[in-house]
Amino acid sequence: MGVHGRSEPPEVLVDGRPDRSIGVEDRGLHYGDGLFETIAFRGGRPCLWQAHLDRLRAGAVRLGIPPPSDCLLREEVRRLLEGQDAGTLKLMLTRGIGPRGYRPPALAQPTRILLRYPIAPPTRGWSEPAVAVTLCRVRMGANPALAGLKHLNRLEQVMARSEWDDPAIAEGLLCDARGRLVGGTMTNLFLVRDGRLRTPRLDEAGVAGTVRARVLHHARALGMALYEEHLYPRDLEHADGAFLTNALIGCQPIGRVDGLALDAGAVPSDLLACVQRDVFEPEPDW
Repeated sequence: MGVHGRSEPPEVLVDGRPDRSIGVEDRGLHYGDGLFETIAFRGGRPCLWQAHLDRLRAGAVRLGIPPPSDCLLREEVRRLLEGQDAGTLKLMLTRGIGPRGYRPPALAQPTRILLRYPIAPPTRGWSEPAVAVTLCRVRMGANPALAGLKHLNRLEQVMARSEWDDPAIAEGLLCDARGRLVGGTMTNLFLVRDGRLRTPRLDEAGVAGTVRARVLHHARALGMALYEEHLYPRDLEHADGAFLTNALIGCQPIGRVDGLALDAGAVPSDLLACVQRDVFEPEPDW
């Protein structure tokens, strides 16, 4: 941490150049018109690189934003990670500068922003074997056109995250307008009951996490019963255990949801071990 508790500033590349500014007419700033990826790196190489790249490209196709070439992104990431061991990489892609109004320009010139952060010291909650979470009051809107995308508009998550400042609470769980669980402000959610995995469907809201996809893959490989379905807060009361996933924590068991205790030991340890190894394995072809 820097002076007065502020984080050290990240190293930044904008369109491949060392810079800390973008055009004031950039549509990412005006409308959240873009996508982002948050990527762990270890040994100077990104983890789950291809999965992040595939999700970024799929999102760009859905939004109609021309994606950058794989070679260009790889070269820029290599430059930013040169001489670095471990930390966090954030990749943003906006539609770029455009005229006033919502209508996107016919010929977009996307903006690429890469930021490299050192690994922040873990908060007390994340460093415990099982974490405490809270159920947020903010509800997420349903929008099948954007469901699954890691788009730049995160206002629902910002509002939800402002609901607590207790460092013992590691995450907040969000429901949609119908009261169905979507996931955490920055995580995907899995419940365990009688050895079966259950996770919220993401057809109307939420982010299709890269680690979520690895959990689904490894669960099937281990022969575990797995259901993607509509879940509600009451399902937490009937769960044996639950865990969270994202690209920076891998898998994290939940020990408590507000006043409800969950058994961290009910989370299948073989599944978590497979996923953790997979998630934090640096890209081999780098």
